Amino acid sequence: MSPFAPFRELTTTQRHTVLASFLGWTLDAFDYFLLTFVIVGVAQEFHVGKQEVAFGLLLTLAARPLGALLFGRLADRYGRRPILMLDVILFSLFELATAFSTSLTMLLVLRFLFGVAMGGEWGIGASLAMESIPPKARGVVSGLLQSGYPVGFFLGALVNWLLVDHIGWRGLFIVGALPALLVLYIRRTVPESEVWQQERAAKDKKGLLESMRGHWKLAIYLMLLMMAFNMFSHGSQDLYHTFEEESLHLPTGSGTAFMLVAMLNLGALVGGLFFGALSERIGRRKAIILAALLSIPVIPLWMYGSTLPLLALGAFLIQVMVQGAWGVVPTHLNELAPEGMRGTLPGFAYQTGNLLAAVTANAQLWIAKQHGGSLAFAMSAWIAAVAVLLAVLAWAGPEARGARFGRPQPGTGE
Repeated sequence: MSPFAPFRELTTTQRHTVLASFLGWTLDAFDYFLLTFVIVGVAQEFHVGKQEVAFGLLLTLAARPLGALLFGRLADRYGRRPILMLDVILFSLFELATAFSTSLTMLLVLRFLFGVAMGGEWGIGASLAMESIPPKARGVVSGLLQSGYPVGFFLGALVNWLLVDHIGWRGLFIVGALPALLVLYIRRTVPESEVWQQERAAKDKKGLLESMRGHWKLAIYLMLLMMAFNMFSHGSQDLYHTFEEESLHLPTGSGTAFMLVAMLNLGALVGGLFFGALSERIGRRKAIILAALLSIPVIPLWMYGSTLPLLALGAFLIQVMVQGAWGVVPTHLNELAPEGMRGTLPGFAYQTGNLLAAVTANAQLWIAKQHGGSLAFAMSAWIAAVAVLLAVLAWAGPEARGARFGRPQPGTGE
């Protein structure tokens, strides 16, 4: 039987829920990446350095764990559906407001607020989807959900390529307000999670500390695991544009540079779907370990391919593996999360891990400096080391594949 068969067996309502969660993460990522494409334009308009504008990315990153905790707790208390709609509206409004920034300070404040809203979306969308589908469909749906991130990255690159010369950087942020329309789709087609409704009917609402009693070691482990995951993805993505410019000597706006980025994101989409579905057969940890370790032999092709087709193939394959491992994350974290914390813990662990991995680009630049400015060496060494670290952490941790939601999960407490 095809590993994608469980997805085809979903009801119409379940498919609407999955699609809404996928689009939420896609459009969230789309809005985030727009700033990465217009740093130079913003810096020129406000007469500041590029690093000062790029500080907005750090502020967004720092705000995401706060948003995951805030909106996650609201979703656990008031329901996934209404808080997801609130979250989408907020990050769309902050994106729109960015277009009307009158100073760099105003822009940075708005990017922080955008980060708070962005931090909440992934955890709520993932919990809503995972609680609404049969256990056997979680693997392939997990891969689909996580693939929303590279799809958002690709859409951002495409919109920038097609429109920035016509509407400017402010116009891009106005386009970035369109995700607010997703709320209309959610309101019309997506019901509330039945698992959450059962928990509410039980009238067994607990506070944060009470819900986490006996699970703190698990929470710390998940944060470390997500740190490794984010070091893996950011280590393969964040400086790739710089690698194109400095090592491959490709102009930023060239069609060749865009093609390589497109191959990265195509590989990410394929990898997330494939390894997410595979995890349903061989287990979550084994799928993560397999994808992580298979990235190592791909590194020479990715960084040292001697021709453009080989570099494109390397870009595609490295993201098949990197985002393949990531494709298991939504279901793995939701299955491990304690009852009453599924809206909070997965998203908070994800975003805290992201914050802990924020040193990735700077660390790679330092390594490159120590080796004659070779970004290829720095990125290669980083990915190889982090792939091993991720495999070890996945091997050492727990798994709850197929766990029933709505009752305590055996083997996940501490």
